[in-house]
Amino acid sequence: MHLTKAEISRFKKRLEEMRDKLTTSLQLSTAEVKKPDESTGYSQHQADQGTDDFDRKVSLELTSQEFQVLRNVERALEKIHEGTYGICDISGEEISKARLEAMPYAATTVKAQEKLERGLL
Repeated sequence: MHLTKAEISRFKKRLEEMRDKLTTSLQLSTAEVKKPDESTGYSQHQADQGTDDFDRKVSLELTSQEFQVLRNVERALEKIHEGTYGICDISGEEISKARLEAMPYAATTVKAQEKLERGLL
């Protein structure tokens, strides 16, 4: 399954669009999480404070996940530049087009990713 230049160009465009969207989203999320809680110190009910704390924790988790995807997108763009896009970082095998269509930032084959997640690598 050798990728053509046109396919690589299409994936590169998708990855750049993903990078731009994630960067914008992360900037907004980070600003929201860092925003001081203006209601602290006022007569706010403890349940309201708990809800606010929970919301902030969820925002931090989503920001962390988005940051990880952004790092993967950046790695995929590096691989395009290096000429190794579509090749598994672990096994050296080709990553299927179907996987790249679903996750253009995939750096491993499904089999290698499963082994990695099981702790076998």
